[in-house]
Amino acid sequence: MRTTLDIDADLIKKVVKTTGAATKKKAIETAMKEFLRAKRREELSNLIGNYEEFALTLGELERMRIGS
Repeated sequence: MRTTLDIDADLIKKVVKTTGAATKKKAIETAMKEFLRAKRREELSNLIGNYEEFALTLGELERMRIGS
């Protein structure tokens, strides 16, 4: 989808540099995907925080992950 945006040039430069992307388009897509990923993690964290019974240690979570 083609969209025209007026974005601060310094911000674009920082995003391109930080992402290491070859193009502005790729840099913006990467930044947007990362933003959405961070929001999903935040939402999940908020959900987990609502369950007082979810009091597992890191070791317990690791054992669950590897299936022991």
